[in-house]
Amino acid sequence: MAGTAGTPGTPRVLRAMNDRAALDLLLEHGPLSRTRIGKLTGLSKPTASQLLARLEAAGLVRVTGTSEGRPGPNAQLYAVDPTAAYAAGLDVTPDRIRAAVADITGRTVGEHELPTPGRHPAQPVVQQVTDALDGAVKAAGLARSDVHRLVIGTPGAFDPNTGRLRYASHLPGWHSPTLLDELAAALPMPVEYENDVNLAAIAEQRLGAARGHADFVLLWNEEGLGAALVLGGRLHRGWTGGAGEVGFLPVPGTPLVRQVAKANSGGYQELAGSQAVPRLARELGVPDVPSGPHSEAAAALVARAADHASGPHRELLQTYATRLATGLASLVSVLDPELVVLSGSALTAGGEVLRALVQAELEELAAARPRLVVGDVREHPVLRGALESALAATRDEVFDTSR
Repeated sequence: MAGTAGTPGTPRVLRAMNDRAALDLLLEHGPLSRTRIGKLTGLSKPTASQLLARLEAAGLVRVTGTSEGRPGPNAQLYAVDPTAAYAAGLDVTPDRIRAAVADITGRTVGEHELPTPGRHPAQPVVQQVTDALDGAVKAAGLARSDVHRLVIGTPGAFDPNTGRLRYASHLPGWHSPTLLDELAAALPMPVEYENDVNLAAIAEQRLGAARGHADFVLLWNEEGLGAALVLGGRLHRGWTGGAGEVGFLPVPGTPLVRQVAKANSGGYQELAGSQAVPRLARELGVPDVPSGPHSEAAAALVARAADHASGPHRELLQTYATRLATGLASLVSVLDPELVVLSGSALTAGGEVLRALVQAELEELAAARPRLVVGDVREHPVLRGALESALAATRDEVFDTSR
């Protein structure tokens, strides 16, 4: 616990540990009585009463009502005070920035979406970020200074050695060597940066299909094809933050892509990325191939194909599954994960039908046989992961009563 190094077992440390245990229980279970908190924590009634009084005085819990329907007097119910702190997340793509603010309980209280079209942004990135954040803050009825922490999710990753964005040449305006310093100067709260696919994995690990799993791969296919690698319960980011950039992976079935950083693409992206799905559909004679953004067209085609038992739609889905499994075979052969989560609209649109086809193909192509599941967090998974990441750090700070 922060602030307690070198002082294990002191009364202050033990009180802080009990405080945090009670707060985590309230987050998990919702309003609880003093008696129930005592039973769940193993604390005596007097100690539980002192704990709740301490947390109420600190502005961390509040009385929300009384229990009903039981013999004897009604007991007061306590819950985490949602106004104790706020955290924010941003999901950045070339076309828009989606922002949200959540209270300390995890409930989203404000959202905003800022369009950012075009290869040459009309506004500097710092202005885009502050405008998107301020829109969500205003929707929540708060001020920018009320936000304790912000997590920004982008394609690619900021190299921890240089501070520059890598693996995302398609994100205009985000490659200045001074950008992180400029954002730090413009924002009053601590800011963290994370790869978008890694944030989707955090959302699945805490809220979705990967709960309870310490070793899993999340395969993402939307605007780009990427993966998140969770090993021993922790994200593996690599030396430059590029772990999981599997779109650049050379794979059989497509010509070698050279100068992948300049091309912002690679063999696996060309074989199974969202832009490959409409092209494949035309080759197979699928009627009414939609136009528009690749990710939207791919999701629509995959969803439609999952509803067909035969014909060119079914051939499209089977070929797509084989292509996905081709790249996955390399990943699972090296990592041997317990679980593979399929996420992003160009994968989740296929549902159980696509999952079963990829699972069958993967078992033919790889010696390791992880279980494949479709991601549960369907609504804005990158943004949800950013909020979960920001909330975790905010709670560690705000819930630490040892200081």
